[in-house]
Amino acid sequence: MRESALGPAQARARFRQGERVPTAGWCAGWTQANLIALPAAYAADFRRFAERNPKPCPILDAGEPGATATRLFPGDLRTDLPGYRVYRGGRPVKDVADVVADWREDLVAFLLGCSFTFEAALMAEGVPVRHVELGVNVPMYRTAVACAPAGVFAGPLVVSMRPIPEELVDVAREVTGRYPAVHGAPVHVGDPAALGIQDLKNPDFGDRVPVEPGEVPVFWACGVTPQLAIGAVDFAIGHLPGHMAIIDARDEDFRAT
Repeated sequence: MRESALGPAQARARFRQGERVPTAGWCAGWTQANLIALPAAYAADFRRFAERNPKPCPILDAGEPGATATRLFPGDLRTDLPGYRVYRGGRPVKDVADVVADWREDLVAFLLGCSFTFEAALMAEGVPVRHVELGVNVPMYRTAVACAPAGVFAGPLVVSMRPIPEELVDVAREVTGRYPAVHGAPVHVGDPAALGIQDLKNPDFGDRVPVEPGEVPVFWACGVTPQLAIGAVDFAIGHLPGHMAIIDARDEDFRAT
């Protein structure tokens, strides 16, 4: 079965069995989410950080301390994503296929909105999505834009980039603006240097995609942002960028009416 035709439970089962791929284009119509799991002592600060930075950190769901599932993710958060990144003292220490051995009883899992959610809507309006066309991960960049700090959390905004034909930029802005819970409209259109990005050919996360003549780089807030804001946190688990949690919610559930 094509990955786009799978349901969330089917996709989670494949990841549990060892499939390791970026999830762009998977489970058409079903919502994907970023994962950040933090010790409960930091949960309140993180909620404040998310409230102050709603574009990159829209919380869709959260678990109880130690829980390995949430209301919208009835699978196992330790095994049912296609890739994880483990942090100690705010630094990545390993990328792993599962975090069964790393999970702690005090971890609170937060699931944040992901821009993959609005990609089907973009394509339905005739806006191309290059990384889906190429079958690669979306390019993501650390910016020079600081997030509003909260408690121990502070760091730069991370953005994802999609090349958009110039004549379709307004369409892309309007379509994605309908989905504020999954990053919404772009945070920047055009010159990457305005965000402090010096080289589009070398993303900090994900894969390079070409910007063709007549296209404009368009940037959306990205849910990898919290993974750069945890410098004061002793331990955390995140998704491997682009390797998302697929939840039991439909994309249209997060479309603003």
